[in-house]
Amino acid sequence: MRRIVFQIFVLLFIGLVVINCATRGNVEGGPRDLDAPLILRQTPDNYSTNFNSKEIRIYFDEYVKVKDLQKQLIISPPMDTEPTVTPLGNASKYIQIIINDTLDENTTYAFNFGRSIVDNNEENPYDYYRYVFSTGNYIDSLRVTGRILDAENRQPDDFVSVMLYEVDSTYNDSTVYNKKPKYITNTLDSLTVFSIDNIKPGTYKLIALKEENPNYTFQPKSDKIGFHEGFITVPTDSFYKITMFKEELDFKATRSKQVAGQKIAFAYEGNPKGTEIEALGDSLKDLTTRIIKDEKADTLYYWYKPKVELDSALFVVKNKNYLDTLTHKFRQIDKDSLVVKATSGNTLNFTEDFRLTGNTPLEKYDKSQITILDKDSLEIDFTTSFVEINNEFKVTFDKEESQTYGITVLPNAIEDFFGNVNDTLNFKVRTKTLADYSNIRVTLRNATYPLIAQLVTDRAEVKYEQPVSEERQVDFKNLIPGSYYLRIIIDANANEKWDTGNILKGLQPERIVYYPDLIEARANWDPVITFTLK
Repeated sequence: MRRIVFQIFVLLFIGLVVINCATRGNVEGGPRDLDAPLILRQTPDNYSTNFNSKEIRIYFDEYVKVKDLQKQLIISPPMDTEPTVTPLGNASKYIQIIINDTLDENTTYAFNFGRSIVDNNEENPYDYYRYVFSTGNYIDSLRVTGRILDAENRQPDDFVSVMLYEVDSTYNDSTVYNKKPKYITNTLDSLTVFSIDNIKPGTYKLIALKEENPNYTFQPKSDKIGFHEGFITVPTDSFYKITMFKEELDFKATRSKQVAGQKIAFAYEGNPKGTEIEALGDSLKDLTTRIIKDEKADTLYYWYKPKVELDSALFVVKNKNYLDTLTHKFRQIDKDSLVVKATSGNTLNFTEDFRLTGNTPLEKYDKSQITILDKDSLEIDFTTSFVEINNEFKVTFDKEESQTYGITVLPNAIEDFFGNVNDTLNFKVRTKTLADYSNIRVTLRNATYPLIAQLVTDRAEVKYEQPVSEERQVDFKNLIPGSYYLRIIIDANANEKWDTGNILKGLQPERIVYYPDLIEARANWDPVITFTLK
């Protein structure tokens, strides 16, 4: 009996040991797989010549899948009908490519997979796999290399398509708008350099596109573009730099909509400066009108009086060389009531104006009905100005440190387009101390004048700027503490604004140079910067 009990005990002990070992093995697991999948074979072979197959298979040593194919896979030259690539979601030990297009004769094709091929478990990528074949007797082996830059930003966008258009009898200046390129590559998500490989000798136009909807043709409304001036001849040892920019669209009025009584919204593209809008018809020839630009949207508001008793009318919209006629349908809607508000904040910088705007066009103001008192009830002298296109009054006065100013606008001080006047308005604004701000002094070396000096955020949002027409120190005063990048615009045409490029006109954007380091502007601290421009 003892022997039986002992045997049972031994068996239980061994069982517990086995279970415990199995449990420890499951918790710890084996080492993580860090290796990319390996290619076992390819049919037809990579770098095949006289290629005439409709199907390609790439076999791997483990299960793989394809990720982000739409972004990662670049086929050069592009095919009109995209090939079918599997597997997209499921795992398989091979990738299959079905060619659905008719291949050109004596042409080298390259399938650039980027980092889209990954193993099934750990998703380790097979980096930048390329499958190349030729429908002719040899593989084209020339290449064009370079770097992508951005005209406005410190870093270029990712996934920029870099393309070569063959300069032949069919090429013209508008080819980039309506025809796919001969060769193409992509910078993907981490590179700023590019290499277009397997090119045949010839003359080409070098173009780069950052596309909103990839189709390898330029859509100015949504895409960025960059180009090398003139043509390039392959073979070449040159390293090309392409600067990306967003074109300014030509002005175009797109539609009209009645948004309030005696107020029409005209949507537009491009630069609205100088736009004129005229109503056609004898009954509308005596209208009194005002045009105001929306602060954010690409919209011009067209105000008119008196009220129009028509169902519809034609409006002529003019801007420089642009002229078009739009049909507008009137709707009977109540007019907006006058509302006046401050567009400046409760805290004013020492160089900042107090600003007032209205939701209807402001027409007249009586300065004598406006008073400014400091915290000791002393009256402060001021001047006023009006910016019509922005519908904004500016009130300018000298400010002292740590002050509070009460601004009172008495009834009838402001009158709008329709004869409405304001009620009593009271505003309070304050100032900080000079020690709450920062000042930055910039000394420029090797600079070309005129130029524009700017302090911008990491998203290239302009916070402060100064036009500079001659050599001098550039002082940015009373800055809100924060982190800024210094950039210099070479203002080639001296119009005190940055001008972008234009592919049809062959214009490159005005050059922008960034100071390499982030500048920390801290309260009561005044950095001094010396910037030598290259």
